[in-house]
Amino acid sequence: MNGVAMYYKINPVTIGRDKFLQLCKELGFQVERKKRFRGTTDSSGVVRFPDLLKGAKLSGMNQAFSSDITYFEINKCFYFITFIVDCFSRRILGHYVSSRLLTEHTTLPALKMAIKTRKYDLPTGVIIHSDGGGQYYDKQFLLLTKRYKFSNSMCEFAYENGKAERINGVIKNNYLHHWKISNLKELIQSVDRAVELYNYEKPHKALHYLTPVTFEEKLLNLHQQTRSMMKESFDAKDQDFGASSPINPEQTRSQNQDVISAKRVMVQG
Repeated sequence: MNGVAMYYKINPVTIGRDKFLQLCKELGFQVERKKRFRGTTDSSGVVRFPDLLKGAKLSGMNQAFSSDITYFEINKCFYFITFIVDCFSRRILGHYVSSRLLTEHTTLPALKMAIKTRKYDLPTGVIIHSDGGGQYYDKQFLLLTKRYKFSNSMCEFAYENGKAERINGVIKNNYLHHWKISNLKELIQSVDRAVELYNYEKPHKALHYLTPVTFEEKLLNLHQQTRSMMKESFDAKDQDFGASSPINPEQTRSQNQDVISAKRVMVQG
C-alpha cells in the first residue's frame, strides 16, 4: 500500500502524516510504477448499453457494480484478471484469473463469485457497469445478469470506468509486481491473497481510511440499529394504544409519567 494508507494503518502517535511520508522517501520506500502498454478490450463493432452511472448518485451498497479485465505478464506469457467491485464500498466482490479471454474464463465466473459474496441476495436493478468489451455483451453473461435482474451499463472511455480501472492498478502495482510469481497457479494464489489484503487490510481514503469490509460492516450495523429502533418504536405504540391492547391509554400515560419522574430523581441523586 502507498505511504498515506500505511500512515493511517499504523496510526503512529509521535509523527505527523507529512513527516511520515518524508521519512518513507528518505528510507527509499518508493517503487517505480510500471506503465501499461497493452489493452484487453476490443470494442469495435459493439452495440453498447447506455451509461447508467453517468450522473448517478449512489447512497449505499448493492446499487452499482463495476468490472474490468486487465492482464499480467509472466515470462512473456500473458494472463488475464477480471475484477468486480461494489462502486459504493469499493469492496472487490468477484475476481477470476485465466489464460484466455473467453467469457467463461473472465466475466462469467467473476460475476458468479460476486453474487455468491452477496449470498445470492441482491435487489432488483443493480447496475453492472463495464467498458465495451465483448465479454460483457456475451449471451451467457447476459443470461446471468437477466437472471439476477441486473441493469447492464457500458461506458465509452476508460476513465468512465474509473473504479474498476483503479482496482486493476492497485492490485498489480501495490501487490503483484512485488511478489515472485512464476506461473499461472502462483498468480491465482497471489491474486486471492491480494484481494483479501485489499478488502480486509488496506485503508481507503474515500472510506475515511476504513477498509472496504470494515466500511460495509459499519453500514450494515447502522442499518440494523436504525431498523430495530424504528420497529421497537412502532411495536411499542401498537402494544400500548392498539385496538386489541388490554392496556388503558390513560393508565399507560400515567405509568410513563411515574417512570420519567423516577428517572429524574435517580439522575439528581
